[in-house]
Amino acid sequence: MLLDNLVSQFIVLWAVIDPVGTIPVFLAVASGSRESELRKLAFAGILIAGGVLMFFILVGQVLLDSMGIPLSAFQIAGGIVLFVFAMTMIFGQSKPEQEIHMITKGMHSAVFPLAIPSIASPGAMVTVVLLTDNNRFSFVDQSVTTVIMLAVLGITLLLLLAASVIYRFIGETGASIVSRVMGLILAAVATNSILLGLGTYFGIKTIMS
Repeated sequence: MLLDNLVSQFIVLWAVIDPVGTIPVFLAVASGSRESELRKLAFAGILIAGGVLMFFILVGQVLLDSMGIPLSAFQIAGGIVLFVFAMTMIFGQSKPEQEIHMITKGMHSAVFPLAIPSIASPGAMVTVVLLTDNNRFSFVDQSVTTVIMLAVLGITLLLLLAASVIYRFIGETGASIVSRVMGLILAAVATNSILLGLGTYFGIKTIMS
């Protein structure tokens, strides 16, 4: 069960962060850059995205509680957002195609669109809050989830540093296919989140009545 849970979390975080889908965005941002600038851009993008996701892990649920929003409501809303996000990945432009249109040159492009929304996407922000729910997961469980997220970001960094070689191998078509498959997985995760949220919410309402 523990191994299944770890694998499940890794797949979900891989789907929402989508390291392979980030490669074309990174190459478009880094086009014409020297090797040293390319490395700086990759590290900056990962550090910024990691900081944003860590913020949501540490503070996301506290903000919800301070506003009196139950996590079940956030699960439902987050599931809907994830589902819409997944549908755009499957039926619309793939993630690489969408975000390449946002390209701005210079190191500030490490923030937009590389770190946000390519790596730390809205779906990723919602997901890390749901996977570290204080009411369902212990500190150890949350720490494991954080380590898994950092591992996915580490793999993303390695892929960005080897982006030129990988992109020559898979091409934009390959990155688009991977993005759409991840979108399908994400749609299933989103549906499960909505169903769990509805079950929790109506369960609470039944007990209260």
